[in-house]
Amino acid sequence: MFNLFHLSLKLSGFPIAKAQADFEKILQISEADYPDYLEAKKREIVEFHLKNNPFYQNLVGKNSFKNWNELPVLTKKDLQKPLKDRLSKGYSEKTVFVNKTSGSSGDPFVFAKDKEAHAITWASIIYRFGWYGVDFNSSYQARFYGIPLDFIGYRKERLKDFLSKRYRFPIFDLSDTILDGVLEHFKTKKFDYINGYTSSIVLFGKYLQARNIILTDVCPTLKVCMVTSEMLFEEDKILLEKHLGIPVVNEYGASELDLIAFQNPNDEWQVNSETLFVEILDENNQPIPYGKEGKVVITSLYNKANPFIRYEIGDVGVLDEKSTMKKPILKKLIGRTSDIALLPSGKKSPGLTFYYVTKSIIEDDGNVKEFIVRQTKLDSFEIDYVSSVELTSEQIQEIEKAIAKYLEPGLHFTYNRKEVLERTKRGKLKQFQSIL
Repeated sequence: MFNLFHLSLKLSGFPIAKAQADFEKILQISEADYPDYLEAKKREIVEFHLKNNPFYQNLVGKNSFKNWNELPVLTKKDLQKPLKDRLSKGYSEKTVFVNKTSGSSGDPFVFAKDKEAHAITWASIIYRFGWYGVDFNSSYQARFYGIPLDFIGYRKERLKDFLSKRYRFPIFDLSDTILDGVLEHFKTKKFDYINGYTSSIVLFGKYLQARNIILTDVCPTLKVCMVTSEMLFEEDKILLEKHLGIPVVNEYGASELDLIAFQNPNDEWQVNSETLFVEILDENNQPIPYGKEGKVVITSLYNKANPFIRYEIGDVGVLDEKSTMKKPILKKLIGRTSDIALLPSGKKSPGLTFYYVTKSIIEDDGNVKEFIVRQTKLDSFEIDYVSSVELTSEQIQEIEKAIAKYLEPGLHFTYNRKEVLERTKRGKLKQFQSIL
């Protein structure tokens, strides 16, 4: 087999063969020895940045540390400085992998990975996708992702798609006419797997449901679907598995880090403990026990170019009580800390609660394809929705009754029927937005 994907990484200067060999060695470390491996890697990466990175030295305020918990928690705002001011000695913008975050949290920034760190990120991704028989050199991907619309950016992504054996469906317009065309591609191409944003794939699933189509009937080569970047609700997973005809795997990642958690074949959301150290912290940045909810804070164990040490990603989550250092399990991902609804009573509620409560009613009749909830004032919310018909007064009453029951009474809602919903530049859909 001609390994075009591996070759493209190698030609870009990423030592993928070495990274895969190193990753394999990490996998071989026993459960008993794993805490020692993590402690050594944590100390090594912090000491490297304290010695070689003026930005990190300045943040810590000293050039040594005794206790891991005394290290500062790094926020996205800390990283909104020119990249050249954050790079470690010995690295320049020309010798590292440079990219930028999507800004879905409201705090976009440019980041860098040294080439070895980027290669081991790919080793981690290749390993996890391999759980489902996906081989990046030979498996053909149907990709539901955004794409830059400027000429150079567009051509660059299309070339990357070709080298990575994937066909991309732009997701800024997913009307039925466009989805008719998407379905035609599945009829004529031998796709092995689907990968992309949750909301776009769910929309395609609903399109198939409305036509009573099982996708594997028209594309029997399909094996698995990986969804990423947005919440996957259990009922959406059930719908997708029925109408795609394949298992649906939930992925949680961040472009500046790696895959953070990936659903394993035992249906556990397994945390990446090979290249990352994931902590759950309270509001005072102290570690909390497994099973308790807190801020997701992540350390990249291999990135020497740009420090991501105790980096607050902006999400709230829970690690399962059965987690170990070698195999942490993500029990629940609650959503972004920035996506919190503040209510007149003083109560704070994850914005996705509104979305979830509304979803159980709004999608029952099958007319509503997708929607978002937006908080405009302390007691006021707007719901934008795409539907073939207007919401009925009975549906609106049901929504408001459910929200009064699960959250609090006295909240005001307006409903806006739309042709399409506004997505981010990369094509993500923010299910809850607060403009307070």
